[in-house]
Amino acid sequence: MLHRHPFLGLLTLLYGAFVAVVTLTPGSGTPDYYGLATRVLARMQRYPELDPLTYRLSVERIEFLANIGLFVPLGVFLLLLVGTRLWWVALAAGIVLTSMIETVQKEIPGRVSDPRDVAANSIGMFVGVFLAIVLTLPSTLRRNRERRV
Repeated sequence: MLHRHPFLGLLTLLYGAFVAVVTLTPGSGTPDYYGLATRVLARMQRYPELDPLTYRLSVERIEFLANIGLFVPLGVFLLLLVGTRLWWVALAAGIVLTSMIETVQKEIPGRVSDPRDVAANSIGMFVGVFLAIVLTLPSTLRRNRERRV
């Protein structure tokens, strides 16, 4: 798999390393993005036309959305590596990976393991796999037509 797609394999490994740094390095207790999220929300609240958006946003929701966003590219990369026929392998690998991350986080100082993170990361994997399927659908259909002819 990696030998057939060396650039994609390298890109996946680099992004996986980035995810590992973000999720597995010791934390300070309160993640830095809480301060950033609070500042962004405060700035957004200055504009009345953004009230419908800021009313629904909270730091916890931003964290949940960030966890989803972190795993979308990983879902895309894994699906591209294993192929569309094995989409379930990419999804299962992502769910296993996020479960392992949350299990390891229990032992890391300043990190908190949260089942909602597993849910958010799994949603991100699902979105990434689905997005990759949609993006590769034209070429998949073309290959299937060529095989029948």
